[in-house]
Amino acid sequence: MSMPEPILSIRGLRVSFDTLDGTVEAVRGVDIRLAAGETVAIVGESGSGKSQTMMAAMRLLASNGRATGRADYRGQNLLELDKAAINAIRGRKISMIFQEPMTSLDPLYTIGNQLIEPIRRHQGLSRAKARAEALRLLELVRIPEPERRMRSYPYELSGGQRQRVMIAMALANNPEILIADEPTTALDVTIQAQILALLAELQAKLGMAIVFITHDLNIVRRLADRVYVMREGMVVEEGPTDRVLSAPQHDYTRMLLAAEPEGHKSPVPDAAPVLLEGREVSVTFEIGGGFLASKLALRAVDHVSLALRRGQTIGIVGESGSGKSTLGRAMLRLMPSDGEVLFAGRDISGLGAGDMRPLRKGLQLVFQDPFGSLSPRMTVGQIVSEGLRVHQPALSARDRDGLAAAALAEVQLDPAMRNRYPHEFSGGQRQRIAIARAMILKPSVVVLDEPTSALDRSVQKQIVDLLRGLQAKHGLSYLFISHDLAVVRAMSDYVLVMKAGKIVEEGETERIFDDPVQDYTRALMAAAVDNQRFANA
Repeated sequence: MSMPEPILSIRGLRVSFDTLDGTVEAVRGVDIRLAAGETVAIVGESGSGKSQTMMAAMRLLASNGRATGRADYRGQNLLELDKAAINAIRGRKISMIFQEPMTSLDPLYTIGNQLIEPIRRHQGLSRAKARAEALRLLELVRIPEPERRMRSYPYELSGGQRQRVMIAMALANNPEILIADEPTTALDVTIQAQILALLAELQAKLGMAIVFITHDLNIVRRLADRVYVMREGMVVEEGPTDRVLSAPQHDYTRMLLAAEPEGHKSPVPDAAPVLLEGREVSVTFEIGGGFLASKLALRAVDHVSLALRRGQTIGIVGESGSGKSTLGRAMLRLMPSDGEVLFAGRDISGLGAGDMRPLRKGLQLVFQDPFGSLSPRMTVGQIVSEGLRVHQPALSARDRDGLAAAALAEVQLDPAMRNRYPHEFSGGQRQRIAIARAMILKPSVVVLDEPTSALDRSVQKQIVDLLRGLQAKHGLSYLFISHDLAVVRAMSDYVLVMKAGKIVEEGETERIFDDPVQDYTRALMAAAVDNQRFANA
């Protein structure tokens, strides 16, 4: 049977980056085709070249990157168009949902303004008409209270809500092609299912073609007509989704299908000392407000208590917006809160920034979004050793560099790469860099905020093994915040289940997973089981 004429045809695409260590080839001769109305998935491990392939086609490579070959959209080679011509296509005919919405949304502008401006630019509408269209788009992607959210800033939205905003922005000008780069990685299983259903519904309604870049093979099985499997910058297998996932021909594809975090963590002794304790911790945000409008109080964390012992890992799970990340930041005194927070028996609730500074080296945070938390203007060596300037100012530059090299080696990265910049690394490598930056200060408590959410299963497994090894070696205590229940089960010995800012259930990991009491916990577990059934179908 003949294939339909492609709307996008990528042929012989090569992408390379000039670095201080020489030229790095990220994509090596890739061919991909996409027909009108079709959904194609590109899968592979972190660093396989998935995102860079489509970033090159969109002409969005970093300044030190270059692409050769062809990326033909309706007969036009996108790689050869001038700036005006590519801008007329990008955002109007071809749109992209980026992997990390918090770094793609401007923190200084409201959601409404960020939707209105591209609509006015591409469609020439008045501000009033563009505003009405922006409101319609928020309703289309089912943002609750869209009128109020038009006035919100990105930090006031949950991860799931920010991702819906990104989808709305991508759909603003009715594109023919939607490129979705890991659009559900930071979302819990229930919100993920809603986003996937929304994309499928919008595709049917609008007739778009979709390129889905993902490490999640469950998503591929649900949505894609065809799949391309990439490894080390090349396509190693391609074909109809059912055939590739049910009867893979390449060993690498079989490895991806088999990868899953394993093992479990034994509970710590009751006699283990409590290092970090929260007593009736609450966090309230004031949102909205302005001329003739009153502010609204949102209780993000509502009288939560927890006690983290030495060597323990407490997993914190719940839907997007349940208060997981806010609780983690409150426990580190990174945001104002009510209630008490104690570190090593000392009440740190009322301490100011100056008094907290000496304690910061013992309380570290690994962010959900490593790319957004790593300065693009600093080398990896400078990023990892940055905390030493504050906490060990007497160290020489040579000593700091040596400690950075040792920290990178401990997270299984080549220390010779410390002169490179963050954009030259894969997502999994960037997460290792973020972990190294925390570990170099020898902390006793680390809050891990979705540290594996943007990583494929095989790399997730590596990061889980790395974190467990560091914990055993250094006696670390973790607060492990995640929507990925398989990873939580492998990492944690105790679990808190959060909903609407409250703990609705808690207990030892095996009990929570095998015999949940609350309906909400059972619903989370059921959604995770459904996802796994799709993977094994």
